[in-house]
Amino acid sequence: MNHDALEVLLQDTLKAEVAASAERLTDLEERVVMELGERRPRLRWFQWLELLLAPTRSARLAQIAVVGATAAVFLFVGLSLSDAPLPAIEGPRLSLQPIHSADGTQEVLFVLPAMDATNVAVVGNFNAWEGTDLSDPDGDGIWTASIQLSPGRYEYAFLIDGRWWGQDPLADEYIQSFGEYSSVRYIGRGGDGV
Repeated sequence: MNHDALEVLLQDTLKAEVAASAERLTDLEERVVMELGERRPRLRWFQWLELLLAPTRSARLAQIAVVGATAAVFLFVGLSLSDAPLPAIEGPRLSLQPIHSADGTQEVLFVLPAMDATNVAVVGNFNAWEGTDLSDPDGDGIWTASIQLSPGRYEYAFLIDGRWWGQDPLADEYIQSFGEYSSVRYIGRGGDGV
């Protein structure tokens, strides 16, 4: 048998086998899809957790609706149970606006929330860096002191139980010297109480 005859024989044999197998391949894709559709994948514990924490969009909307409805119910119940208005809080009102004196000085209010402090003082170039005590008469943790200052630029910081705290939220700016921050407040022109 020569080479050409062998090749023709192999081609004919392969064609016959492919033709015989073609019947089995005609609906193979549909059978695979049907078989896979009947099986449900087993979810691992972290996949269940993922489904609970990041559900589908419709489930997220349902969760938001439930939270909103719950909040509305609590608000309605709270308002219906309260038949008396809230009592007015009596006490001194603090104003951060300076009070001008006849001699040109201003009463400047220093305020510092320090809930657990036992002693709070303000130090600055207006008192030669010697502490001026702040007071908290009602014990609410808000310490205050009112100091008369002439117009100008003042550097200051607070001492909270002996520790330096130089970044007052009411300051006009901050400066850093010797590794510590100090607050700066401008009184008069261009600063506090313009």
